[in-house]
Amino acid sequence: MTLHAPAPGPALWPAPYAAGPVHAQVSVPASKSLTNRVLTLAALGDATVQVRNPLRARDSLLMIDALRALGVAITGPDDARNATWTVTPPARFTGDTTIDCGLAGTVMRFVPPMAALADGRVHLDGDPRARERPLAPLLEGLRDLGVPIEGELLPITVHGHGEVSGGEITIDAGASSQFISGLLLAGCRFENGLTVHHRGPAVPSIPHIDMTVESLRASGVPANRLATTSWQVQPAVPCTPNGYDVEPDLSNAAVFLGAALATGGSVTVPGWPTHTAQPGDLLREYLATMGATVTLDEDGLTVTGTGPIGATNFDLSPAGELTPVIVALLALADRPSRISGVAHLRGHETDRLAALAAEINSLGGDLTEHDDGLSISPRPLRGGVFHTYADHRMAHAGALLGLVVPDVVVEDIATTTKTLPDFTTMWEDMLNGSAPA
Repeated sequence: MTLHAPAPGPALWPAPYAAGPVHAQVSVPASKSLTNRVLTLAALGDATVQVRNPLRARDSLLMIDALRALGVAITGPDDARNATWTVTPPARFTGDTTIDCGLAGTVMRFVPPMAALADGRVHLDGDPRARERPLAPLLEGLRDLGVPIEGELLPITVHGHGEVSGGEITIDAGASSQFISGLLLAGCRFENGLTVHHRGPAVPSIPHIDMTVESLRASGVPANRLATTSWQVQPAVPCTPNGYDVEPDLSNAAVFLGAALATGGSVTVPGWPTHTAQPGDLLREYLATMGATVTLDEDGLTVTGTGPIGATNFDLSPAGELTPVIVALLALADRPSRISGVAHLRGHETDRLAALAAEINSLGGDLTEHDDGLSISPRPLRGGVFHTYADHRMAHAGALLGLVVPDVVVEDIATTTKTLPDFTTMWEDMLNGSAPA
């Protein structure tokens, strides 16, 4: 996987510099991962349901457009916070349609198995970078179930016949846990359900599959992890008469909580769930390991920086999406550290490992790439342009460094609209003491 050159001519955003410790309460919007899972489950049901407090951002709006293309009726405000969307599934998904996946991994991996249940051809394409993101193992699994598909990467065409017999398949999900999640979600509507076995390197982001299984169960669908590398979903129609309530996005909270550690301040994220399947909950462990005081109570999750950032060696395979923020913090630590278990990040919005090394090193840092991670040797950093490569989490890393390194300028901060449509306003409000979602 090669690192794309920065896009020509995007807007430059001077990252705000914090003159002292940041003290704020930051309410983060709803989880993208959960929003797109519950939208998918609602579309696979047989009755109208409500999705309350969904995320309104590019990835979720792309999912809505994809489901509408399959005949799902979705109504509700597209431009309001704390909105409620009403989802009415069709009797059968419609085909002979085209779907734009943008750069959303959940859309390009959750929709093809649903398209196999459509009546007719479903063509999927996306942004230029999306055409390079791994997809073949998911398509291989569908083909093993008898689904005709043209292509190995986007663009692809799924020839749906209205039903899939289901059964048992084995795929290599070493590049993305979304392959398994996408198959399990649609598998509940396969005639015989679905059992998915993994072969090959370790599956990254296992907690995301746990989130899928938990979401299926909450919808009344029997689903289980049978063994370390095997999952099963029984044939059942998702049913949630009371609808879905979407939790705050804990992974998106990382950059705000990281601000507390970076500046020696304190940030509280209200509404942090006491029980959740979101991998972002691992922030409590990771930030504490780096020296923060972490408290979860009725006020939410509070992170307080208590001194120098402690370096450590992290296996981030359970929550790879936290890597850019964690690496930015470790670049400010008191001694060298290393992260591992995140080789799959080379196939995300950009090659995140190469991008982090290139951009932090351009500011005077000392990062070395490895096959599955990075070594970080802290050095005094200087200002400069921090490129994002159309990757929202790279933008988070640049903004975080800019809090403590003067004159950092983040290129294409608008890429944060993928999951945080009001990021710059929230960031500036945080420096003023509060940041409502």
